[in-house]
Amino acid sequence: MHKTPKMQESSRYELANRLFFRLYQCANMLHKTGTRAVEAEGLTTQQWAVLGALSREEAQPGMSVGDLARYLMVSRQNLSGLISRMERDGHVCTQADERDRRSRLVCMTGAGQKLWLRQATPKIAAYYEDVLANFSSDDMTHTLHYLLKLLDNMKRVDEGDQATEDDA
Repeated sequence: MHKTPKMQESSRYELANRLFFRLYQCANMLHKTGTRAVEAEGLTTQQWAVLGALSREEAQPGMSVGDLARYLMVSRQNLSGLISRMERDGHVCTQADERDRRSRLVCMTGAGQKLWLRQATPKIAAYYEDVLANFSSDDMTHTLHYLLKLLDNMKRVDEGDQATEDDA
């Protein structure tokens, strides 16, 4: 039996709906179980993401708040509150960017580096092993490929939305 275009469209919608619902569930479970993995260090998954971003070699001189927000794909407003809490806890510091005095650089402190390298990273590695226990290297490679493809499409949609907002 040959599916009609209407049936194919409906089936595609149902499949897309299931896919996005599972992504939503995964994001919620990542937040819940990921935070549990690092909570003894006083971290959340959001703080884990900030420290991970700042630990990259290219981020060693620090990252502007705007660049960090774009890298993490969060709003500057949400990131500002998070950075303030992390600054209060001694994990990061902010300082004026010598190249652009209007911009603030976010840097990991010595205490933040120690926390990241000695305490958080081993627990994160154990979390990855646990969550990816039945994933082969090929499974992880394919999953990453499809998530990047989805992310590229979402960025395209976001850029289109931004252009529409700018035109209004």
